[in-house]
This record gives sequence, C-alpha cells and structure tokens, in this order.
Amino acid sequence: MARPSDPRHPSPRLIATDLDGTFLRTDGTVSERTAQVWAALPELDIETVLVTARPPRWLHDLEHVVGRHGIAICGNGAFVYAVAERSVIEAHGFDPEVLVGIIEDLRAAVPTVTFATETATGAFFEPSWPDPHRDPVLEHSPRGGVEVLLSAPVGKLLALAPALATEDFLRVVADVVADRGHLAYSGAFGLAEVNPLGVTKAVALEEWSAERSVAAEAVWAFGDMPNDLPMIEWAGLGVAVANAHPAVLQAADLVAPSNDDDGVAVTLEPLLAG
Repeated sequence: MARPSDPRHPSPRLIATDLDGTFLRTDGTVSERTAQVWAALPELDIETVLVTARPPRWLHDLEHVVGRHGIAICGNGAFVYAVAERSVIEAHGFDPEVLVGIIEDLRAAVPTVTFATETATGAFFEPSWPDPHRDPVLEHSPRGGVEVLLSAPVGKLLALAPALATEDFLRVVADVVADRGHLAYSGAFGLAEVNPLGVTKAVALEEWSAERSVAAEAVWAFGDMPNDLPMIEWAGLGVAVANAHPAVLQAADLVAPSNDDDGVAVTLEPLLAG
C-alpha cells in the first residue's frame, strides 16, 4: 500500500471522512484524540468535511467536530446541511415517477419489503417500518403508503426485508433499481439505501472540492463501507480503516488502524507533526 509520504500522494488541501465505523468508534463516540487532531487541521489550512450516510438530524450531537464551516454532506450526498442552523442548504431528489416505479417494482420482487424516505424536511415511514436505529423521530413522523413517503422531494429511499439475508436482498435491489438510482450499503441492519442516479458521496465531495478549487489529487478520503467506495476511488488518497468491508480494503491506497484504534487520527497526526 502507498504511504501518505509517497510522492504520488501530496499533502492534502482537503480531508473528508465517513462517520460510523470510520471517524466514530463502535459505540458512536468521537475519541478525544480524534477530535483534537480534526480540530487542528484548519490551522494548517487543510479544509475538512464529514461525508456520511446519516440523515441531517443525526448530526446534531457531532456539531463540535463538523468544522469551522459548520457544514456536513449527508444522506450519501443527497443533502448539504448547515448543522448549527439546522438547515438543509442543498438537496438532490428523485423524480417522483421514477421513485414510484422503483417502489412498485421492489414490492413485486420482495412482497415483504418495507420502505422509508429521507427528505429535506424529515423522514417518512410505512406502517410496517421497524425502528432498527431507535430513532426518536419515528414516534412523531407520519406513517402511510406511497403518498406519505413522497410527502416531500426524496433524497434517499430506505428499504428493509428482514426475512431475507442481507446479501440476497441487496442483490435483488440492485437488479430492480438498475440504472434508475444508485444503491448504497452502509452496513446498517441489512438496510438498502437508494439515492437518485448520480447522487453519491464522491459526486458531492467532488462538487465540494471544486467550489474550493481543490483538485482530487489534493483530497484524502477515509471510509469503511461500500457506500464509501466512490469517494475512496475518486480521492487522491483513499484510506480504509482496518475494520472496513473487504471491497473497501481492496480499493484503498492505504489501510489505517481500525476506528476503535483511532485510525483517522493516527493517519493525520504526522501532518500536524510536520
């Protein structure tokens, strides 16, 4: 594996990281070591950005590590979110007809499937949707059929079929969705996440970088799951933590220690020392 000091990977101008399984420890916390390293990077004129599958509302407890700009890319690239202001400043949604077609075709292929949607205004759920994440919003959000799921422009469709093995379910979803959307898997509870075609972490990160005149070669990206693969492959230096999915480990330029061993901090500390 290439090392960060390799001349093919110059010092970064922008560093992006996934959250769960990468930047965060298994218990969902940010270690003091990681928080300190992350906070020090802007002092070196290195921009930082969180790029996560999480919906906007799941970022509020992490406001202290978002960065000086206060912005996070979430929903696998569907939303750009101003965390302190609790405001979605950019959203990329499905064409409603395309989304209805995906839902109908998935239900025909997997009759036990259940759906939820993430939008700029909140989440919407079918009556049968479980609560694998113990999300408090579930108690207060509307539940219903397709008309409820499409109450607002949808940035991410969520699908669960607990009776099927995760790999089998994801294979069916990929076949059904085909070129109508982008399937992502973040490792959570057998959950299939489908974004509009062209919406990925890599696309969102590329746009974020371009707005700051930063080329891909000057971007380092950290991740652990298949939904991180697009940005791992796009960035000048793609870094997988040791606990990453095999596909991510294979694609990465560098393998860092695990999330519980502060892999992000360990990789970045030489920048501070230098």
